[in-house]
Amino acid sequence: MAELTVGATVRLVSRPPYLKTADPMPMLRPPNLLELGTQGVAITRNPGGTWTVKFERGTYLLDSQYLELVDA
Repeated sequence: MAELTVGATVRLVSRPPYLKTADPMPMLRPPNLLELGTQGVAITRNPGGTWTVKFERGTYLLDSQYLELVDA
């Protein structure tokens, strides 16, 4: 798999136990807010292999294990 980069389009391939919002005061949200296969844009890379990803239904912090790069 190619390395994720900032600005890359990514797809949700599995759901985490919860979604953590990327707000100044993060909140935990239920994982069913995003369907499998939902595409978003990688905004920033965070320490520990997590990414800030902007989806149509919000911006969340996700581990890279839940994401795959979408071929251009």
